[in-house]
Amino acid sequence: MDWLHDLFYEHTAVQAVVVIAVIIAIGLGLAKIHIKGVSLGVTWVFFAGIFAGHIGLSVDHSMLVYAENFGLVLFVYELGLKVGPGFFSSFMQGGVKLNILGLGTVLSGTALAIGLSYWFGISMSDMAGILSGATTNTPSLGAAQQALLQLGMSANGAALSCAVTYPLGVTGVILAIIVLRHTVVRPADLVDHTTADEDNTFIATYIVRNPAACNHTLRELAAYTPTQFVVSRLWRNGNVSVPGPDTVVEADDRLMVITTPERHESLTLLFGEDEQRDWNKNDIDWNKIDHDIVSRHVLVTKPALNGRKLGTLKLRNMYGVNVTRVMRSGVKLLATPGLVLQLGDRLTVVGNRNKVEEVGQLMGNRETKLKDPNLAVIFVGLVLGLLLGSVPVHVPGMTAPIKLGLAGGPIVVGILMGRFGPNLRMVTYTTRSANLMLRGIGLSLYLACLGLDSGAHFVETITQGDGFLWLAAGFLITLLPVLLMGLVSLRAAHLGFGQTCGMLCGAMANPMALNYANDTLAGDSPSVSYATVYPVAMFSRVVIAQLLVLCF
Repeated sequence: MDWLHDLFYEHTAVQAVVVIAVIIAIGLGLAKIHIKGVSLGVTWVFFAGIFAGHIGLSVDHSMLVYAENFGLVLFVYELGLKVGPGFFSSFMQGGVKLNILGLGTVLSGTALAIGLSYWFGISMSDMAGILSGATTNTPSLGAAQQALLQLGMSANGAALSCAVTYPLGVTGVILAIIVLRHTVVRPADLVDHTTADEDNTFIATYIVRNPAACNHTLRELAAYTPTQFVVSRLWRNGNVSVPGPDTVVEADDRLMVITTPERHESLTLLFGEDEQRDWNKNDIDWNKIDHDIVSRHVLVTKPALNGRKLGTLKLRNMYGVNVTRVMRSGVKLLATPGLVLQLGDRLTVVGNRNKVEEVGQLMGNRETKLKDPNLAVIFVGLVLGLLLGSVPVHVPGMTAPIKLGLAGGPIVVGILMGRFGPNLRMVTYTTRSANLMLRGIGLSLYLACLGLDSGAHFVETITQGDGFLWLAAGFLITLLPVLLMGLVSLRAAHLGFGQTCGMLCGAMANPMALNYANDTLAGDSPSVSYATVYPVAMFSRVVIAQLLVLCF
């Protein structure tokens, strides 16, 4: 049986794969356990790693560091790639508020750490490590260690206190989310507000009563106003047609217009009368509105169309159809001529049935074509993310440069690739299942290695010296700011629970808690909020870690 012992205990590449795989398998098996409807999900992988380290399992340190870092990079990059298409619209609508709340979480935790340092008599070098562990932010630990070494002080205390407080830092945020959900969350807070806010289209019908709009083409009317709109149908004398830019508008014409919610009132002034009918319900059968015109969803699956502007296809001139809306990653966009198409876009096409089918053939409209992810773009993005994360930023007065690091660089590049990659003709589309698979593999690798690394001396450190004191201080730093800012977000800022969870997870740099939120809440609002808050919060924590060492 020596071969079995060697398989688990002798440091080889095969042994590293076996140990990490067993930890992940056991952790994911435990993740299916629900107690009163609550499960810690993938966080069980972290605890399985701690237990494995405690009973003596280990892997080669360089392999452990590689697997841990690769898992983290893969997870955050895929997360950025997923939320990238809707990130900037979300940021413009609520990003400032989210980042203010995120910074509030960071600053309140820092103030608590300073207070506890004086109260419990914990040195600031140790408290810097406690703060890094309680907020699961290893880049801030690295920054604090660099500052300590430059001051000629030992950095071992910071590393040890971070290792002790990290496990409860992981679970503390999840516990706070559970407490918030069962104490202060109302049913209305569970609505996916981000998805609702990102529905950037509004459908209305107008009757032309404004004399100034009569006898002008739609092209001329569009030139008179900065308001963007698309007219999908025109009713005149009982007949319906699909109008084009050169269609002349006459008095009493009835127009179905797709625009954005904030532009609805200005179009009422332009045309004269709003018909006051709700066309934005989900249960409308558009094909029963009239017999001559159909509305179909057409999927963009031809690689040649990736990065092309919608207006360059001249669909109105060639096929007599109008494209009214574009669905992209759950976000409804107005189909303007300047909109850059991406693979996976779902176009709403209105027109004659045969012509709409021809447009479908032009676009590809074959979902099977999207099932194979473009792996080259994934690895190119990882390289660019690591390069960005390694760029030093010199801040006046700081002894060491600041870096975005292994997590900050890839998530920023993932967001940029997801949003702007198609403009450069890069195919960044992946199916939801492929994205979830890669994120799951990355997060599982990260948690398994992190737990294994922490588990070897975890119990020993807690039971000796100041371990319990560090543990208590770290748990307070994790729990109290999250509960406080969660309450502020829900009740004072009036954000939904999904956005609040994403903001808190991003501010605490906690992908495990984010995964729990995604598993228990509908929609992508936690992920979008996380990606919105994470870069600023992470950067500020790295700066604060050095300031604590230098100033206190």
